[in-house]
Amino acid sequence: MQQKKYYPWIVVGLLWFVALLNYIDRQMLSTMKPSMMIDIVELETAANFGRLMAVFLWIYALMSPISGIIADRLNRKWVIVGSLFVWSAVTLLMGYAKTFDQLYILRALMGVSEAFYVPAGLSLIADYHQGKNRSLAVGIHMTGIYLGQALGGFGATIAFNFSWQTTFHVFGLVGVLYSVILILFLREKKAYTIAPEDSHSIVKGFTEAFKGVGVLLGNLSFWVILFYFSAPSLPGWATKNWLPTLFSTNLHINMEQAGPLSTITIAMSALIGVLVGGIISDRWMQRNLRGRIFTGVVGLALTIPAVMLLGFGGSSFVAIWCGASLFGFGFGVFDVNNMPILCQFVSPRFRATGYGLMNMAGISAGALITTILGKSADSGNLSRDIAMLAGFVVVAIVFQLLMLHPKTANKTDDF
Repeated sequence: MQQKKYYPWIVVGLLWFVALLNYIDRQMLSTMKPSMMIDIVELETAANFGRLMAVFLWIYALMSPISGIIADRLNRKWVIVGSLFVWSAVTLLMGYAKTFDQLYILRALMGVSEAFYVPAGLSLIADYHQGKNRSLAVGIHMTGIYLGQALGGFGATIAFNFSWQTTFHVFGLVGVLYSVILILFLREKKAYTIAPEDSHSIVKGFTEAFKGVGVLLGNLSFWVILFYFSAPSLPGWATKNWLPTLFSTNLHINMEQAGPLSTITIAMSALIGVLVGGIISDRWMQRNLRGRIFTGVVGLALTIPAVMLLGFGGSSFVAIWCGASLFGFGFGVFDVNNMPILCQFVSPRFRATGYGLMNMAGISAGALITTILGKSADSGNLSRDIAMLAGFVVVAIVFQLLMLHPKTANKTDDF
């Protein structure tokens, strides 16, 4: 089956469902606070809830470079299968948590296990799709991420009608079972080879792996990509983790409504954005090597007024249908081009490592802003502080336009 022309798209389909579960399992906690704090009273304060959301991000960030290094050296199929199985088992166990400390530890373990998926998954898709449809393939995969984000908003609804424990149990079990499907049908495809003697030498393996980090950090273009990826993560993670709270407070609606409204609006518009951005990027790339860069910049530019509308919009129409929809669409157009842009500057041998470093930078920024906004929510400044994040996006756009000038559509050497 791996030799069939359509198998690269089967890979996208298989990983699409993994991406869906990845974001459902991490996102649904953000909307289940009202149900959970009945049993775990520490969650009553926004600061504690911010700590719970942030520990996932900090651990995820710290593990991302390590996961990328491992994915570049080992069979990515088994990295993906192991990641899915472990985080799904952790999700299931979260339904048995009785204390804040137990929940905190499990959330940290989820950060470790989920960190191994994205670098391995995206680099595998990039190796299967090396032609004119790379951005579209990445975009289709990312619709799973955004649909998962949207469905995660229903965590509050399911928890309200059943229980938060049942919600964790069901989604955890689904992920454990799906890992068996991946074992049967997913196949590795490296765009480079690792010498057999190197693969059996632990010392040589670590030496070569960390050589990749040195090569990446010695490349100015990679530093620009790193900043360009991380700066928009500030408003990106702010909306993921705090928009339900913002809508509930500013629009005077309960969390059972605010959760789905916020996550679905942004996620579904982002889903459209990744498809539109993927198609435009692939076509623009045929005429201009900076086509993917220009497409990403257009998407980011749309998020600037969107963040202002989210922060200061006083009505449902302005905040939800204008601010959230525009932000989601623009962020999707930006997000779909990050791995394809990386492929223009980094060889296949180091792409998972590169994306792991990008994840570390972006999610560290997300963890920092999640913690800060927890304090903002307690002090009543959440709207203002979310709106101010637009400034970081402006700086990222300027750096991207001035400093990124690719010489090829698909870098193949080790520069």
